[in-house]
Amino acid sequence: MTATTADVWLPYPAEEIDGLPEGLNYLFWDGEPDYPGDPADCAYYVVPYLKGAEVAVRPLASMSAVQVVQTLSAGIDHVEPGLALLHSGVRLCNAKGVHEASTAELTLALILASLRGFPGFVHSQDKEEWRSGFYPSLADKSVLIVGYGSIGSAIEDRLAPFECARVARVARSARTTARGPVQTLDDLPALLPEADVVILSTPLNPSTQGLVGADFLAAMPDGALLVNVARGPVVDTKALLTELESGRLRAALDVTDPEPLPAGHPLWHAPNVLITPHVGGSTSAFEPRAKRLLAAQLTRFAAGEPVRNVVTTTG
Repeated sequence: MTATTADVWLPYPAEEIDGLPEGLNYLFWDGEPDYPGDPADCAYYVVPYLKGAEVAVRPLASMSAVQVVQTLSAGIDHVEPGLALLHSGVRLCNAKGVHEASTAELTLALILASLRGFPGFVHSQDKEEWRSGFYPSLADKSVLIVGYGSIGSAIEDRLAPFECARVARVARSARTTARGPVQTLDDLPALLPEADVVILSTPLNPSTQGLVGADFLAAMPDGALLVNVARGPVVDTKALLTELESGRLRAALDVTDPEPLPAGHPLWHAPNVLITPHVGGSTSAFEPRAKRLLAAQLTRFAAGEPVRNVVTTTG
């Protein structure tokens, strides 16, 4: 199969995406029970967004000619369970460049809302109570970003005007950036005791699953704020509940484990926690960036050029 005869499965109708190259057969599929065509003819599969792992993986076993699997999320953990079903040489690409703005905005919103007591203000407004007081500021705080990829970098861009005392950065590999050094996970024991705000923006993989456990949390100083815009299983929920219920730490969570958080779960009513329902990327900024990414990637694919954002290639 050549690119000029390839089926492309898209979660948007092709006519809604400007700049798609000619010569490809575009089929619309957004996770419905019926497939738009024979999965065996699909060469480029764009995974439906926010439809869960079961939908993402369902057609993979039948995609005998697929060359590229493209997510519209920064994380790929919902697709990884199906990679073993694919033949060798399939490129898995993520959506780098799509979610940075939205996720960084939410991160700052969570930090500011939590520090400045917004949840309490909302409850007081419901009860028509005037609740004044003295609250922490982001200014002069020491911030630690765990997971310094494109989203972590975008978060730091937005932290810059807030007069933080210090921003430390941690990623899988040490390196130097224009803003300063990036350290590794091995450096966390030395960094955590100095961090007033710890932001999690790391991918979920074997090295980060359960990373934020009892020891990690115990190393954070009293009154520190944990912000999770990564994936729920990066944090040990039981260990976090222990710290929240003691009143020692605060948390602002866009992701949880389990997720969706079920009714009756103790995390809903734990003290000092602000929860948003995994909406880091779900803004008006998502769709135009996602469509631009797809047009650019498919233009490269149709021309026989290397696609970008390749996270892994099946072997």
